Order: sequence, then structure tokens, then C-alpha cells
Amino acid sequence: MSAKIPNAGPLVAIGGAEDKASEASILRHVVSLSNVEAPVVGVITTASSIPEDVFASYKEVFSLIGAKDVLDIRIRDRSNAESDKYVDMIRSADVIFLSGGDQMRLTNVLGASRAIEAIRRRRAEGAVIAGTSAGAACQSRTMVYGGPADDSLRKGAVKMSAGFGFVEGVIIDTHFLERGRFSRLMEVGATNPEYLGVGLGEDAAVHFDGDIVRAFGPGHVILVDSSEIGESNVFDLADGEPVAVSNVKMHALVQGYGYDLADRRVLGPDELKAIGLERRVAYT
Repeated sequence: MSAKIPNAGPLVAIGGAEDKASEASILRHVVSLSNVEAPVVGVITTASSIPEDVFASYKEVFSLIGAKDVLDIRIRDRSNAESDKYVDMIRSADVIFLSGGDQMRLTNVLGASRAIEAIRRRRAEGAVIAGTSAGAACQSRTMVYGGPADDSLRKGAVKMSAGFGFVEGVIIDTHFLERGRFSRLMEVGATNPEYLGVGLGEDAAVHFDGDIVRAFGPGHVILVDSSEIGESNVFDLADGEPVAVSNVKMHALVQGYGYDLADRRVLGPDELKAIGLERRVAYT
């Protein structure tokens, strides 16, 4: 009988401002995905301008919800990202958590480093990779790093750059509902219809589980699907001119719902549970 090759470890993207004070439901779920009774959680605060405060808040909540240890992976520059100290900390973590802040700082400091390669290796070995706000936006192959929320449906208004490529075929935007970022993903879809736009509201998250996107947390996940886009004037425009686009689909998911990236369709709670059961049986 051939050996079973497990999928990569769970990948979680959080929209920001997740609850850390009361139920902490999203962070509890992140910890539970490790399948370790008392996991080691490594918190990477590279994106933040106040790493000490950010780490302290996560250390408190992760300790309360069952972590055996919470590691302060305070990588601040390129030399830190190459150091044995931080690489060894990443290698010892069951859950690797990327905090919010500036996603361009994350990709600049961690890109092409020993630290990011260690993160990728730990995920291949089954560790959970999770991130919030900037730590979520950086997960896709192409990431959004800027653009006005109130007037982004103009050619070139949304700024994009290379992300870490933990997940393919999507572009992630965060604080999505609270900051009115609908037009950002509409403009992304007009120029890149192959990408599914994943707009994460605050205190909302998705678990990328192979081709299945699972929504969880109290907030909303908004999906912008431009794969069947109709008319658009985007190729005739100069930068800054308004974009026209038709036949864009939008879905709002809440906890218990999912989305099939391969078939481009929403999955209801019953179907999503059935898929989860099938996968558990397949790997037992």
C-alpha cells in the first residue's frame, strides 16, 4: 500500500481586529487546527511598528487558550530574518502567527530569507500558518498594499505587489466592510479576472483547505468573482480614469459556509460538513 502524503498545514487569513478579550473564537480555532494538545505558538511582529505591545497582547490570549509557549519572533530587519535564533524559533512552532501592520514591510524584511523558507517548510510539515490584517494580505501570490477605499474603481488606483504565495488564485483584502473596500476588489477583478477577491471583514477569517475556502468567526467574508466578467473599458483607459465593468458576482459568507475554488461556487453548511467528513475518513 502506498504511503499517504498529507496536505500542507492549515492556512488561515483573518480580516483584522479579531477578538482577543472575550471568546477569542477565531484564535481558538487557529490553535485547534494544529491538532496539538498544547501547541507552541510563534508570533511574528515584523509588520508592526509597536512589536512589544502587539506581542504582549497575543502572548496573553494564546496562553489563556491553551498554548504551551508563545515565542516572540521579533524579526525587525533582514539580518534578523537570516539569523539562527529566529529560524530555530520558527522551526519549533506548531502555529506561526503573522501580526498586522504594514504588509510591504513584511515582504521586504522576510522575502527571499531563511525565515520565510523556514515558514514554508513548517507548513509543508503540517504547521498552521495564520495571519491577521497585513499578515493575511501578504499570503496570496499577488497582494494589495494600497489604494483609496472611496474611489478605487479607477485604472491603476489599487496598488499591488508580490506576496508570499502561500495560496494561489486569490487576492486578499482586509478590514473590508469596515473601511468600505468593495471598489478595490472590483478594480482588481477588472484587470485580473482570474483571481478571486477575498474581502475579510474584521473579526472574520477563512481557512484555505485545498480548493475549499472555509469561513469562520463572527464577521463576514465577501467574495468578488470576476471570472465571468462581461464588458469592461479598462484596456482603453489611462491611469486614473474610471473603470466600467459588468457581470461581476459577489457572495457574502458567514461561519459555516464555504467556497469551492475549483468549481467557483458557494458551499452551504451541510455540503461543507460532508466534505470535511470525507477528508477525515480519507486520512484515517
